[in-house]
Amino acid sequence: MSERISESDFSNESALSSESGLDRASGLIRVLVVDDHESMRDFLAREFAPEHGFIVIAGISDAREAESFCVALKPDLAIIDVCTDYGASGLEAARKILQSCPGVKIIVTSGFDEITYMPRAKELGAHAFVYKISGGERYREVARLVLDGEYVFPERKTIPVSSGEAPFTNRELEVLRLYCKYLTTKEIAETLVLSEATVRKHIENMREKVGAKTAMSLVAYVLSNGWINPNF
Repeated sequence: MSERISESDFSNESALSSESGLDRASGLIRVLVVDDHESMRDFLAREFAPEHGFIVIAGISDAREAESFCVALKPDLAIIDVCTDYGASGLEAARKILQSCPGVKIIVTSGFDEITYMPRAKELGAHAFVYKISGGERYREVARLVLDGEYVFPERKTIPVSSGEAPFTNRELEVLRLYCKYLTTKEIAETLVLSEATVRKHIENMREKVGAKTAMSLVAYVLSNGWINPNF
């Protein structure tokens, strides 16, 4: 059985080269785990153990290091949490890996009900999205599907709206994420290449859809329920 490579082993070139040869010869699917919780990294190491046909070759907590690990270790699969140590975005890490290591399959994961994570992961080109509540067997099932060339994404979550109202549109959600960062309407307009009047109209429409009396109560509504995380 191959020994798992830890973050402290990353600079040891002989360890990396010998580990890689053993894993390739054994036919095990090589997995990189990026998650800020040690318990989750350990959980996935158990679920993706050699008896299941996998091996976790590294587990790291900071998504900023994910690309360099992929370049050096050449995993078959990377499972990347959206929110990692030091405020590093797993979505940004996934985007970089897809550009520099196109052969690596990417599963983005999260333990939060934030509604934009999944569609944003899909838009940037990730191969799958799994909510952490799904369990280990689901992770392995999705892993095998993406390794066979499929894309796997759950049903999109939505922000609850008043009866008879249409769900928030993608554009409204883009505006809302920026508004939750407390950008001004002018700054949002410049970022999304819209007019300020269009931004104000989107905010008004969203406020009406959820029955919020003010724009700030709209922000409080979505932030307090965890549906938007403006930091990731």
